[in-house]
Amino acid sequence: MKVIATKLKDCFILEPSVFEDDRGYFFESFNAQKFQKMTALNVNFVQDNQSKSSYGVLRGLHFQKGKDAQAKLVRVLSGEVLDVAVDLREDSPTHGQYESIVLSGKNKKQFFVPRGFAHGFVVLSSSAEFFYKCDNFYSKESEGGIVYDDSSLNIDWKLPKRDFVVSEKDQILPQFAKSIVL
Repeated sequence: MKVIATKLKDCFILEPSVFEDDRGYFFESFNAQKFQKMTALNVNFVQDNQSKSSYGVLRGLHFQKGKDAQAKLVRVLSGEVLDVAVDLREDSPTHGQYESIVLSGKNKKQFFVPRGFAHGFVVLSSSAEFFYKCDNFYSKESEGGIVYDDSSLNIDWKLPKRDFVVSEKDQILPQFAKSIVL
């Protein structure tokens, strides 16, 4: 596994070593010992989530607050998405900045999004299966979000806005300036 630092502190791209032959492929998608050694982070994942979405579906930008904050390790099992993380940590030098990466079933890259970040993705292919590990359990009372088209963040979602399929809940999320910093 190769760990690539991003411009956002503690936010990493993971590239697995994939072994392919005429039978197919094999790769280790997560190894806690290797992850800790390569990132100096000790993360204990306790919940796995999976979703399937069609082209243009945009989910996010979501986060959990306080004691229920979550770090996530996200990947795409099939299809392709643009994955986005926004630094909400008030004391961070990259507060209010975002990182994005294309994740796909083909490239098998993963994105580690630490606690204190908002997260979202948009489906670039006809459909995508999205999988992520969380280091804390979901709590409805602690959920928060930022509207996906916040002008101060200026996120390039790589699709025309007319193609977005956004839930009613995500359309009415607050602007970044009004969201809670973590």
